[in-house]
Amino acid sequence: MSHSPLHIALVGNPNAGKTTLFNALTGLNQKVGNFPGVTVDKKTGSFNCPNGDVVKIIDLPGIYSLSPKSADERVSCEILMDENYETRPDRVILVLDSSNLKRNLFLATQVIDLGIPVLVALNMQDVAEKSGISINTEKLEELLGVPVVAINARDQKGLDELKNRIPEIKSADKSFYVPGNNLSEEFMAKLQAIVDTDSAFNAFKQAVNAEKYPWISDKKDPIQKLFADFELDSKKEEILEISNRYRTIGPLLSQVQAIVHKDNSPLALTAKLDKILTHHVWGYVIFMAVFFVIFQAVFTLATFPMDWIDAGMGWLGETVNETLPPGIINDFIVNGIIAGIGGIVIFVPQIMILFGLIEVLEETGYMARVSFLNDRLLRSVGMNGKSVVPLVSGFACAVPAIMSTRSIENWKERLITIMVTPLMSCSARLPVYIFLVGFIVPKDYLLGFVSVQGLFMLGLYLLGLVLSFFVAMVFNKVLKSDFFSSFILELPTYRLPKWRNVGLTMWNKGLTFVTEAGKVIMIISVILWVLTTFGPPAEMEQIETQYDELIAQNPAETDSLALQKSSALISASFAGKLGKVIEPAIQPLGFDWRMGIAIISSFAAREVFVSTMNIIYSVEGDADNIAQLQERLKNTINPTTGQPLMSMPTAASLLIFFVIAMQCMSTLAITKRETNSWKWPMVQLSYLTVLAYIASFITYQSLI
Repeated sequence: MSHSPLHIALVGNPNAGKTTLFNALTGLNQKVGNFPGVTVDKKTGSFNCPNGDVVKIIDLPGIYSLSPKSADERVSCEILMDENYETRPDRVILVLDSSNLKRNLFLATQVIDLGIPVLVALNMQDVAEKSGISINTEKLEELLGVPVVAINARDQKGLDELKNRIPEIKSADKSFYVPGNNLSEEFMAKLQAIVDTDSAFNAFKQAVNAEKYPWISDKKDPIQKLFADFELDSKKEEILEISNRYRTIGPLLSQVQAIVHKDNSPLALTAKLDKILTHHVWGYVIFMAVFFVIFQAVFTLATFPMDWIDAGMGWLGETVNETLPPGIINDFIVNGIIAGIGGIVIFVPQIMILFGLIEVLEETGYMARVSFLNDRLLRSVGMNGKSVVPLVSGFACAVPAIMSTRSIENWKERLITIMVTPLMSCSARLPVYIFLVGFIVPKDYLLGFVSVQGLFMLGLYLLGLVLSFFVAMVFNKVLKSDFFSSFILELPTYRLPKWRNVGLTMWNKGLTFVTEAGKVIMIISVILWVLTTFGPPAEMEQIETQYDELIAQNPAETDSLALQKSSALISASFAGKLGKVIEPAIQPLGFDWRMGIAIISSFAAREVFVSTMNIIYSVEGDADNIAQLQERLKNTINPTTGQPLMSMPTAASLLIFFVIAMQCMSTLAITKRETNSWKWPMVQLSYLTVLAYIASFITYQSLI
């Protein structure tokens, strides 16, 4: 039995079934983090071999070759090629798609030529068989010089044999690297000495891609000098090597693969479906219908568990409130800790449902078509086809939407998507929209059934979408990228989803959010509680004493006086002071200091804006009583402007502000996690605040 675990990397093309195999081998015994220094998913797990060996396995980002075109691919290349990498794997399991063996063999032969011990997992046997493709596994093993195992990871077939053969993993006893005629033995010897590797192919590949490999930056000049001394062009030599490799793969493929074309094969069915699903008209109609269903599912299905969580946290808060004696500790636990935890777990249903549905689309193969359909439009503003998922998901909630940007390989395109996603009007803004639209648009109907207020709200959603495209274009001009933006996409065959994988994805995404972003949300929740709870001691104590006496003298008016007391305490709190400090800055927008407090409080969650306004303006009854609050604000005159507290210009200004401004602290926290830095959340907060301020200023000043 091995005492130290084996470190194995899963390597393969995108859509070859790597992650499916990873899930099948590790189950729940896995975790997700970041590779050091970059926000690229690092999925690690463990399992036991029949002989007792413990295997630590890492699922590397998918690559088509060892010439990286994105940050994800560069991570995989570094781990495989940098022989001094701290956690370089002992062995590699190469996952190949049996239904597309020629393309997969290109990467396979490259990895084998690195000299790393390799086992080939020949996946998707079912798809290959249904497509009339048969592969001679024994012959392939002989020709590659490494162990080959036929598996079907989705159905967990062949996994026992794969585990049994892990001890046999070895370096190949042959090479597929055919250097160009100009690369003399003297040149190769000197090149290997500079790169410091025994593998001729590893030395060559690092040399011709030196600008893409930061770990050999100190060797770039000697490499360039060597090529110059021998009068060689590195790019021409790389092209020649690729051509030679494909010429080597061709005869190999003909010896191991036989194809009998079938009209009802998965490939044939996929071709028929793609005529509709990628059609220049019907493709978009179906896409919008599919994502409308997803959006509605996230919006409606999540309502039930979110209500249960909300009720459960409310019950917990009431229980603690009744159990503990009144005081600051009680308030901190109920309104600081429990409210903070509630602000974390309330998002979990949306996150799990959204990522579960996205995984269904991934498993079926439809998600690749979504990216294909939308790539041209989104690429024109600095994103790519994969950005459509976060953007559409942002209409439900920005938190899971930003998390879903991890499918975007190019860092620049991913960052632009993250930066503009908050401009999508999330579901939390809906109560605010409903509240404010009532001050601007009458409850009229066009043609007897089309709501004018509904059309106005649709315009607010479209406004955020249009703005996101303009902002994306600006970021596209400003941000620089180390990589040329290319969009290489494989359209896999359509297949039924594997529900085990869907469940694992939902679990992992929910757990990651709670353990990672939840920490930041909790800290900000406590800070907001401190700001709204504490103020100058003498002033706060005076208010407490004053209202306690009034309540004692007028017990019949306890509820009304308690509401007035809450309003007065918020006014005197540090948040209230902050609201009054910023009042001169927000007056040009039509806001008074009380609206300033509500805006600050709504940073915890947009939907609390209305309930905060109820408390501040001392509206009796339900904290979310929109009708009473609307009536109070319409009939109360602002002494500064002589207009109602919520006039049409003020309501329009507030609406524009909420369409554009940063949604909530959870969005800020998830941006921090996904970018691995506070720089980009601060940039995001700053540009959205400035843009919201300017737009609100123009709106208010043009309407008064």
